[in-house]
Amino acid sequence: MPDPALAQQMVDTQLRRRGITNERVLAAMAAVPRHRFASFDSNASAYGDHAFAIDCEQTISQPYIVALMSEALEVTPNARVLEIGTGSGYQTAVLAELGATVTTIERHGHLSQQAQHLLDELGYTRQGHIQFVVGNGANGYPEQAPYDRIIVTAATEHYPQSLVDQLCDDGGIMVYPKGPANGAQTLYKLVKRNGGLNQIDLGSVRFVPLVGHNG
Repeated sequence: MPDPALAQQMVDTQLRRRGITNERVLAAMAAVPRHRFASFDSNASAYGDHAFAIDCEQTISQPYIVALMSEALEVTPNARVLEIGTGSGYQTAVLAELGATVTTIERHGHLSQQAQHLLDELGYTRQGHIQFVVGNGANGYPEQAPYDRIIVTAATEHYPQSLVDQLCDDGGIMVYPKGPANGAQTLYKLVKRNGGLNQIDLGSVRFVPLVGHNG
């Protein structure tokens, strides 16, 4: 379990004060032990208002960005979620806390294995609601499409049509960052309904690039 004081301070000062209002998301962020996904000696550093590096030159986003993406995704219990970029497994754990059934893709086998072991240890995989896949996330995972929700944790320079195609037509939501690796990036929420797409600008972000022919 996370340090209750550190987790609550993170929720109160970094999330509520910056406009995160979804109580289910706030509860999930308080419940996931963020320090277990970090290599810091100090637990307080893991709950700080910053991203930090993990293996394979990847990162864990700052708590606010994780909460913002989770809130925008509007995850309902038992929603089928495709996550592009497992990384440490931190966002995966938040999705699991929200009751999602998650298929999570990571191109680095080492990271995928580490995340699976940690999420096993923390009890998130016991109900069989998380599937780990090693592969090119830019291609999505059409074997189990369509998905109710898709979350992309790496920036793509081009419109991710291959992922949009795997999103359900009736109110499917995708949250993804768009922009060059070393330039301005914008986080978008895309809603797919009745054959149309509505895209909402959620603000400026900075993510590692999505690697692949669609990224």
